[in-house]
Amino acid sequence: MTSVNIFQRYTIHHNLTSLVAKAGGYISWPFPPAETDYVHIPGERYDVLFNHMVYNKTWLRSKFPANTAYISLIREPLGHLKSCMRFYSLPQLLRITSTNPIKSFLRDPWRYKTLSEAYFRFCNVTWDGTRNHLAFDMGYPTEGAEDMEAAERYIKGLEYDFTLVLLLEHLDESFVLLRRLMCWEMQDVLYDTVPRNVGNYSYKSYTPTPRELANLRRWKAVDYLLYDTFNRSLWRKIAAQGPNFYQELYYYRELKRNVSFYCHGEQKRKPNRTLTVEATKWSPQFVVDAEYCRIMQTTAWNLTEEIRQKASRKEEGRWLIIRPVLNLRSIIKGQPTFKYKMEQIKYERKLQMERKHSKHVVKKRGPKRRHFGTTHI
Repeated sequence: MTSVNIFQRYTIHHNLTSLVAKAGGYISWPFPPAETDYVHIPGERYDVLFNHMVYNKTWLRSKFPANTAYISLIREPLGHLKSCMRFYSLPQLLRITSTNPIKSFLRDPWRYKTLSEAYFRFCNVTWDGTRNHLAFDMGYPTEGAEDMEAAERYIKGLEYDFTLVLLLEHLDESFVLLRRLMCWEMQDVLYDTVPRNVGNYSYKSYTPTPRELANLRRWKAVDYLLYDTFNRSLWRKIAAQGPNFYQELYYYRELKRNVSFYCHGEQKRKPNRTLTVEATKWSPQFVVDAEYCRIMQTTAWNLTEEIRQKASRKEEGRWLIIRPVLNLRSIIKGQPTFKYKMEQIKYERKLQMERKHSKHVVKKRGPKRRHFGTTHI
């Protein structure tokens, strides 16, 4: 939610042509891309895509120019597992009732294998939110969790494909490096310092024991291979930038705080006032005004809708893709999964009709009530 705002702002500021979903924020997850799910333009050539999707190299190269930069964001696997546990209600899926599901799970992750693998029947895809979720999003199948040779080959291919993979734990370093590699300006990579999409829960700060961490590394071996690979890659690229990289990083952090403080403070009190950021050796002068602050503070979902409207397309509700978290809740309840919201609505209406019909039949065909006399003694 923090990083996507940067790419959305760049899209708006430079009037880029975005490949955007017809409705909602998902292009293809966990299923392959479909031509019905995004807004088409003449020529089918696009500048940017920032919606949720599983990386699909063949399909993306059919839509974007050969010199396209591919960028993604991953995070340390333990933190990611904690976040997934809470966001996807995985303790319910795993039937863990303890107050610390991370500790319970890491004692023996293999014990939960038959429960943790969620099967999306409508697209014939298996996904495991506890295992190699990061690798899955980057296009590696759940079924390959035990095949480390295949995983190594695949991740080497990703190193070649991607211009940069950002790391959540080193977000500032990642954005400064992004600015340099993409030849962007400082104003393009600033972000709001007020936290977004941040939740607090009891096991968030839990530190696993060495044995639990060893279990996690074995269980999420592909995700750790992915993270370790791009962690090393990030620091190699930073080292190649020279010592002045850290001078820029210091300036970037200070500027980010000042601009965020201005947008949340003085700009709100005096909407017509602007903040002028003087030129430096890293960026030309620029002005922070009300519109800059508004876009920087707008949620990803709302900016997606603005960009979709700018393409002269209103959200088409019939193509609204169900969020994975909602499909997972259906799996937990033993209910079917669907790709589109309209399919789910039709299914629920059908169930309601069947229930009404069933009640009607029971009332109509049920046995007649027999009346008995009462004997007083």
